Amino acid sequence: MTALYAPARPGRSTSRSRPAWINHISPEPVLLVSGAALVPWLYVLARTLPSTARVGHWNVAWVGLDALEALGLLATAALRRRGDDRHRLTAAATGALLVVDAWFDTVTAAPGGELAAAVAMALCAELPLAALCTALALGLGRRTVRDDPRLTPGRRPTKQ
Repeated sequence: MTALYAPARPGRSTSRSRPAWINHISPEPVLLVSGAALVPWLYVLARTLPSTARVGHWNVAWVGLDALEALGLLATAALRRRGDDRHRLTAAATGALLVVDAWFDTVTAAPGGELAAAVAMALCAELPLAALCTALALGLGRRTVRDDPRLTPGRRPTKQ
């Protein structure tokens, strides 16, 4: 066996392995401290950011967001159809993107027809799809190889 693939000694790391201290870090305290640190930052943002802004590449931002949503929906459908449990990951990410899209559509819309259209899209499309994605991510309505022996990864499901 070459040194490149030799196991690391306890407490030591190689270029291919994680540093030893990473194995001893619990993610919960990091998440709690980070979330708590954002609370005062939210106050600073709310007090200092202007209520309006002129931005470049506005169209690219929205097209990019919608493209990511489309890719997420398609990937989730494809993985789920194959009975692949990884559909739960794409569903979770896609659900989050859809909620973000609904939020920004409604808060950036001009009053009147534009706002009405944004609210209608949020209530009739984005949020229901986000709810579906969340249910799939949580494993509700499971349809995987473990649950249905008729499913084989890479093959289309058969009818009963």
